[in-house]
Amino acid sequence: MKRMGLVLLLLAVAALPAFASDTDVVRIGIVADVHAHDTDSPAELKVMTNYAERLGVFVNELNVSAADAAIQLGDLVNGTFVMGADLGDNTRVPQLLDAALAALAGLECPLHHVLGNHDMYDLSKSDVLAAFGLETGYYGFDLGGFHIVVLDAEFNPDGTDYDHVFMRTKGFIPAWELDWLRADLAATDLPTVVCIHQPLDSEFEALAGGPPVANRVEVVELLAESEVVVAVLQGHDHENRYIQMDGIHYITFAAMVDHTEPTPATFALMTLDAAARTITIEGYGVQESYNFLF
Repeated sequence: MKRMGLVLLLLAVAALPAFASDTDVVRIGIVADVHAHDTDSPAELKVMTNYAERLGVFVNELNVSAADAAIQLGDLVNGTFVMGADLGDNTRVPQLLDAALAALAGLECPLHHVLGNHDMYDLSKSDVLAAFGLETGYYGFDLGGFHIVVLDAEFNPDGTDYDHVFMRTKGFIPAWELDWLRADLAATDLPTVVCIHQPLDSEFEALAGGPPVANRVEVVELLAESEVVVAVLQGHDHENRYIQMDGIHYITFAAMVDHTEPTPATFALMTLDAAARTITIEGYGVQESYNFLF
């Protein structure tokens, strides 16, 4: 299996927060933007119909690697719209989502889902949450010596849910979710990794006419003020991108859909070491590899 990437070593020079000591090493598989579909995208030269084979490679590698968890960063299903092809019957989208979940069913570790904008193109948020087995799209949990937070940015600026949206990309995190996030971060002393679909580090997106998360500045400030967040994992942009802001590593992951062959599938295997204070990301397919200190 081809593994690509540039390894970056970033040395921490600022004062570090005092985290609880823990020697657990945690391994997490990361997959972003699968865009499961039964129709390919000729205008974008994308083969979208072989998602099951790609996800099979992901599942097999995580099982062989004895991963502790998997995180799906959103846009698991594409929705009916494909550039250059007929829309077709949108009632098939629930079956496409079920098929993508079935392709992940062989994972021998827990699977955690992030909601993406495409997931709601032909579905309601309640539909997607039910398929994912979730009560809400935002939640937190401990894994070894780390705390993991999943955020839901699939809201309109008035706080209503995305629901059967079309070509909607800009997200928003409402006040009550920010209140929950603030309390959740205050309740832990573990180094914390935040997962979100639309990236928080991006200031402008052409299609959205603004930042992918409308109130991104407020969210970024909250994460920095917590003094426990060490990394933010993001999808949506389909590209490898990295930036450090306020001492936090913001990593945008390459999309699994953005190549034509089932293999090498694009995903990552992330290793978190609380004692060594390291985050190692091993990239597969077109995903880059990174090595960070925190």
